[in-house]
Parts: sequence; C-alpha cells; structure tokens
Amino acid sequence: MKEIKGNLWDYYGRPRTIILITTNNYVKSNGQAVMGRGCALEAKKRFPGIAKKLGTRLKQSKGIHQLEEGVWSFPVKHSWEQPADLTLIKASAEQLGWIAKGCPSSTYILPRPGCGNGRLLWMEVRPIIEPLLPDNVWVIDFAK
Repeated sequence: MKEIKGNLWDYYGRPRTIILITTNNYVKSNGQAVMGRGCALEAKKRFPGIAKKLGTRLKQSKGIHQLEEGVWSFPVKHSWEQPADLTLIKASAEQLGWIAKGCPSSTYILPRPGCGNGRLLWMEVRPIIEPLLPDNVWVIDFAK
C-alpha cells in the first residue's frame, strides 16, 4: 500500500488505473444504492444511473463491484446512516488485495476508507488494511 495526497478524480481515466469509491451496502426500495455523500455522491453526479447499477449488483452479492470503466465500489458501511464498520473495511481490503495482486500492472486508487462520512480515524483503519494491500494500491488523502 502506498499513501498519496490529492484528488481521487484526478486519476479517473488514466490507463490501467481503477478508482474505488467508498460505499454502503444499502439498497432502497426503488433498487438504487444510497450514494448521498462523499465520493459516492460525486460518482453519482458524474455517472447517471450508477446508483441503480450498484443497487442491482448489491442485490446479487456484497463486496467490490465494477460500476463503470475504471470505477469500482469499496464497501465500508452496511447502511448509509451507520458509521463505517472496521470488519467490513477489512473484508473489502482483503478482496481488493486479492484483485490487485492478480493484476499487478494496474493501479488502484482508494480514499481513506471509512475516514470521512464513516466517522473513523485513519489511525484506526490504516493498521487493519495496510498488511492486506500490495504496493499497486494507493490510498489517497484529499489535500486541503
């Protein structure tokens, strides 16, 4: 795992680069995933229909899902109103680690999972995910 500063969306569209948006696993009655804050809301504004795509995929299985070319989900919450769950973040990091190790020529950009609207501190999350993520996973801290 490598740590960087910057804007997640500056990496969108780069060759062999996947950006991951932190999400929850909640699907509304209309079939759409809740994507109301943070980078999930930014993705929803950029990609009309992405909330429906995520909702459909979440009904099939939980975990990381490709939503658009170069945009994947990274679950950190079970429901939108709850704080992020370290156990879920660990499971998502394990899945991402397995994916990233299988495709070492790609780069995966992930915001600090659970550390914004998820209400966790990076010092709580980092020791859990760092051993699970190879060097081609970059965790980005939004520069202020």
